[in-house]
Amino acid sequence: MKKKFGMMALAMILTAGMLAGCGSEQTAESSEEKDAVTGAITVSAAASLTDVLNELAQTFQEEYPGTEVSFTFGGSGALQTQIEEGAPVDLFFSAAESNMDALEEEGLIDAATRKDVLQNEIVLIAPQGETAVTSFETILDSEPQIALGEAESVPAGKYAQEIFTNLGIWDDVKSHAVFASNVREVLAWVEAGEADCGVVYATDAKTSDAVQVICSAPEDGPQVLYPAAVIKDCANPEGAQAFLDFLTSEEAGEVFASYGFTFLAE
Repeated sequence: MKKKFGMMALAMILTAGMLAGCGSEQTAESSEEKDAVTGAITVSAAASLTDVLNELAQTFQEEYPGTEVSFTFGGSGALQTQIEEGAPVDLFFSAAESNMDALEEEGLIDAATRKDVLQNEIVLIAPQGETAVTSFETILDSEPQIALGEAESVPAGKYAQEIFTNLGIWDDVKSHAVFASNVREVLAWVEAGEADCGVVYATDAKTSDAVQVICSAPEDGPQVLYPAAVIKDCANPEGAQAFLDFLTSEEAGEVFASYGFTFLAE
């Protein structure tokens, strides 16, 4: 019996040693893989992602010390145009499916890498304090100046146009609107009181103590999805894929959620 017990104990020790060895090998392999990812990674991303991506890039660069991530933030439509014109971009992170769809149809992204990463919500905002603006439906009652993104180049502006068109008031809204080149500019105008109200993403409103959310978009409003994909024939496809993999990881998902995004890439 003692001999049998001794052999069992020896087997357990050997097994534990083998597992520990495998763990060490996997850790070393993982470290080597990260060390192999190097160079500049150029990302074009929707303006509404500015704060969260800057934070995530810092974490990524700590995990991949041989990389350097740089961003161009702006309206997704404008970024799409830049990519179509040959801008040196490795990864595109859009605030609308339509912009990514167009690049995919033109063969400018690696379609196999495309992922829907996030979901957001459209909201109506006003400066803090008393306001006569109470809803999308009654927005014209007080004849306010309304800040919107350009529908042709800013997804939040396109979503706003869709909402007001569905309500049958788009033509009247246009006559009261000032148009911005990106959603952060809309936010800034409302913060400064240069507009009485504006249409932005819920995550943008969350970043500011100077504005209040009046209401969310109607229930039949647009679905706001954020797809990301590696650009075909880009300068650093390995780096772009590594950063995209990181952005769709559980670790990144927790950070996105802290900024108010709904994380889809689990």
